[in-house]
Amino acid sequence: MKAAVQYELGGPDVLKYEEVPDPACGPHDIRIKVETVSIEGGDTLHRAGTPLAKTPHIVGYQAAGEIIEVGAEVQGYNTGQKVVTVNAAGSHAEQRVVPFLTAFPIPDGLSVDEAATIPIPFGTAHDCLFEFGRLQKGETVLVQAGASAVGLAAIQLAKRAGATVIATASDLKKLKAAQDLGLDHGINYVEQDLVAEVMKITDNKGVDLVVDPVGGPTLQKSIACLGHRGRVSSMGNAGREQTKFDLSTLAPGNRSVTGIFFGAEIATDRVQKLIRDLLADVAKGELKVVIDKTFKLSEAAEAHRYIESRKAIGRVLMKP
Repeated sequence: MKAAVQYELGGPDVLKYEEVPDPACGPHDIRIKVETVSIEGGDTLHRAGTPLAKTPHIVGYQAAGEIIEVGAEVQGYNTGQKVVTVNAAGSHAEQRVVPFLTAFPIPDGLSVDEAATIPIPFGTAHDCLFEFGRLQKGETVLVQAGASAVGLAAIQLAKRAGATVIATASDLKKLKAAQDLGLDHGINYVEQDLVAEVMKITDNKGVDLVVDPVGGPTLQKSIACLGHRGRVSSMGNAGREQTKFDLSTLAPGNRSVTGIFFGAEIATDRVQKLIRDLLADVAKGELKVVIDKTFKLSEAAEAHRYIESRKAIGRVLMKP
């Protein structure tokens, strides 16, 4: 099969489009013919900075396609079935193998392209808001990087739950895309003072919850935006700067920061049901996915460069 592989860490140019052996399917696995790769933010971070367990390495969390082999111990999945898959690596390829617990049937009414974008971004957003963020109806949430896939998912989920939603982005085009999905207040963090704008919008009360996928110096600003008993759900490090914050700034107001990694609980009954429910919600039109651009798998380096240019709104896809 063909795959976008890497032999070293670095920028997008380390990705090489090559012929590699087909992956082996174990007794508890399924093998799919990949139809759509959804490039996750973590894919670019791993390509650049996570030590390679072996070479060539195939990066990539999330991909959807058709099952072409089912392990001997797997029940409930059949060849020919369409699924979206999640795993620590292996999405940037014509085929991939995953444990059956990280494969989710694509419901009727949902395209393979749409399904490919859902589990990680929507699941992460949901956990940040509700499982760990404890968001309640009537509260106010700030979503950092509001035009990212996680950000756009969080805006929709928070609005659906009855929250007032504030979000940040680097330009008006990105804020407009977020407003079309229910955003109440947009902040251009390039041109405006984030904390001052949040306090203006909230009458100096601050927000109840911040969803922060950026990290780095942005995390300290997120904390500064919190009101009494405010919470920050921190996940990822999209800003690629070392994340540090002053712990003493949490005590006034009894604030808290929770680190979140959605993949840590993906095999639990709770998350298994959550992903299936989110897929169904998009299929019914209750939630929407935003696809910015689609590349060929052979253009993986170019696709990663495009993501790192921070021009994308929503998710970037690849097709084998």
